[in-house]
Amino acid sequence: MPHLHRPAPLGWAILMAAACGGSAASPAATTPEPAAAYYPPPGEGWAPRRPSEEGFDSAGLGAAVSFAQSSEIAWSMDMKAQLATNTAKEPFPDILGPFKDRGRQNGIIIRHGYIVAEWGDTRRVDMTFSVAKSYLSTVAGLAYDRGMIKDLDQPVAQTVTDGGYSSAHNAPITWRMHLDQTTEWEGSLWGKPDRADRRLGYDRTLGAPGTVWEYNDVRVNRLALSLLRIWNRPLPAVLKREIMDPIGASSTWEWHGYRTSTTRQDGRQIESVSGGGHWGGGVWASTRDHARFGYLLLRRGRWQDRQLLSDAWVTLATTPAPLNPLYGFLWWLNTEQKQYPAATPRSFFARGAGGNVIWMDPEHDLVVVVRWMGTGKIDEFMRMVLGSIKGHGQ
Repeated sequence: MPHLHRPAPLGWAILMAAACGGSAASPAATTPEPAAAYYPPPGEGWAPRRPSEEGFDSAGLGAAVSFAQSSEIAWSMDMKAQLATNTAKEPFPDILGPFKDRGRQNGIIIRHGYIVAEWGDTRRVDMTFSVAKSYLSTVAGLAYDRGMIKDLDQPVAQTVTDGGYSSAHNAPITWRMHLDQTTEWEGSLWGKPDRADRRLGYDRTLGAPGTVWEYNDVRVNRLALSLLRIWNRPLPAVLKREIMDPIGASSTWEWHGYRTSTTRQDGRQIESVSGGGHWGGGVWASTRDHARFGYLLLRRGRWQDRQLLSDAWVTLATTPAPLNPLYGFLWWLNTEQKQYPAATPRSFFARGAGGNVIWMDPEHDLVVVVRWMGTGKIDEFMRMVLGSIKGHGQ
């Protein structure tokens, strides 16, 4: 039986749970955007609507929610123990940043800006692991929009002169290489050599910058430090002023670095943040705040009457990288539906370990955030969500 929550101020129903199946997903026709897009006000006044009002079969969407609730990832609630497990086989496993025990599986589904389904504790602040990379990408986009990064193909060493790019190997590294994870940057940062996260082989021979795609948190953290250098202020302060406050996010989100990542910048001691929680730290946020961030990207960087992030940057950030067509600028893509076969090809994602995902689907004007979901269950959940949209696949 579904459990319907009826907020007193509006009287709308948020679907909480039901039991029914959905049809198989296939590429769908573009759903026209609302004539006047809805943007939630700051605070807790995000308007819900009945699923049927936004084109869903309520039973089918309820089945998707029930599936999500039954698909919690098999991670320990004790994050210290879980991080130790995650890094046990690494050559440099030390946890350098803060961490917190995780919450339970939860999520939210937004269509046309309205909440159509919400379950679990969506206001709880939790670690998000590599979801932080997409926030970092956005801080880079803000710098690009303001001309602080004049050319993505310019070597970073031309503007960042702290010695991180002084070697012959690192000198050619560009901003674009950092953003699409092809730098092959070599060195140590905050007590972690790049070898600590060489996922293609800890002892492999590095290629020339721009020739190898490798997911590497040390190099992402180097990007964060380089962005700190050009912004000349803490990146969390940039994100707060330019993005999170304007979109009405809560005051509960945090962005951490490591106990080793304090640096001197313009005579001040500033913490350089991390691009994930691999060794602790990273962005910690609620599901609802992630949904606002995802909705900004779905709306191509626009929030009400303000273009917070340029449309041009959103295009750049979600363009497939030549060496990995499933990756953009620290965003995951669904090129040829190879990431998640059930999702639409234009979908893009912020993804973090532990089953933390922000899913944007422009074709259906949809933002979905799930937390602590078993990674092998996510594609089926997406199939069920899309299968519950009336007319999908017809």
